[in-house]
Amino acid sequence: MIRLRRWIALGTVPIVVLGGLAPATARTRKKRARTTTTAVALKTPPSPTNAPPVVVGASIGGCAVRPPTDPWNQDVSALSIHPMSAKWIAAINGGGTRNVHPDFGSNPDYGIPFTVVPAGQPPLPVRFTDYGDESDPGPYPIPLNAKIEAGSDRHVLAVQQGTCKLYELYNASVVNGAWQASSGAVWDLNTSALRPKGWTSADAAGLPILPGLARFDEIRSGAITHALRVTAPQTQRAYIHPATHFAGKADPSLPPMGARIRMRADFDTSGYKGDALVLLTALKRYGMIVADNGSPWFITGSTDSRWDDDDLNQLKNVPGTAFEVVDTGPLTTQ
Repeated sequence: MIRLRRWIALGTVPIVVLGGLAPATARTRKKRARTTTTAVALKTPPSPTNAPPVVVGASIGGCAVRPPTDPWNQDVSALSIHPMSAKWIAAINGGGTRNVHPDFGSNPDYGIPFTVVPAGQPPLPVRFTDYGDESDPGPYPIPLNAKIEAGSDRHVLAVQQGTCKLYELYNASVVNGAWQASSGAVWDLNTSALRPKGWTSADAAGLPILPGLARFDEIRSGAITHALRVTAPQTQRAYIHPATHFAGKADPSLPPMGARIRMRADFDTSGYKGDALVLLTALKRYGMIVADNGSPWFITGSTDSRWDDDDLNQLKNVPGTAFEVVDTGPLTTQ
């Protein structure tokens, strides 16, 4: 699925525990037989010299966001550079130079909100309109008053306490007192299971969205310990695990879904401070994962009115040339 993110920026709203309703499922371009989910085999980097201890980010609703060995939580600071790195970075930059853009901030019209629901949250059915054959069937325990992302993508994310399941919808709305969505996916936050081969999710790459969000509380704690979600204008008809779905064209000069992008170790971050410096430090160690087609270098964060926009605006001075693609595995083209 190809979706174009907005070219503007900033937005947020506090996350709350809701009691209520709702459910959902996922998207696809053509019918495919369901296959079993698999765990990702990571490329193991050599141990960086004097590397700080690995600490997995703060929990959400009492749930860890994927295991410490999950690709989202993998330290990629010592991985080798991908042979196609220069071409893929140039493609994202559009032949020139584009700068990083925080697609979140204090304005609630930006960022992706998420909801934490109790273990006893009543499940609701979801009607899938576009990619039902690649969606996990409902019901989903998402209340009808759950926050919906502003803009065209209209993502809805919910973590259920106790079960530690993550429920995500794409292009969601409430119609006649029930959820309707283009696609949806259910994730067990205790595992690293992937979508079936070729399947999408609530994101074009077939990835979970929540693990890649920059979240206010974790940044304010002083460290982000996972990769971040990023968009690229065009992608190729291929993906790299943990992605399972492509939404592009057969052009090897374009980055694939799932490409892992790291800030170069020699990029000088000494002039940055506060939340921006915390985020840039994470980009050197954990990097970001191409998850959707959209504006170049748009990094996704949670919706939260507490964000300091002046602080985040420092990121807009970081050029796309400050990044490189690392080798995390082979391309899958079908």
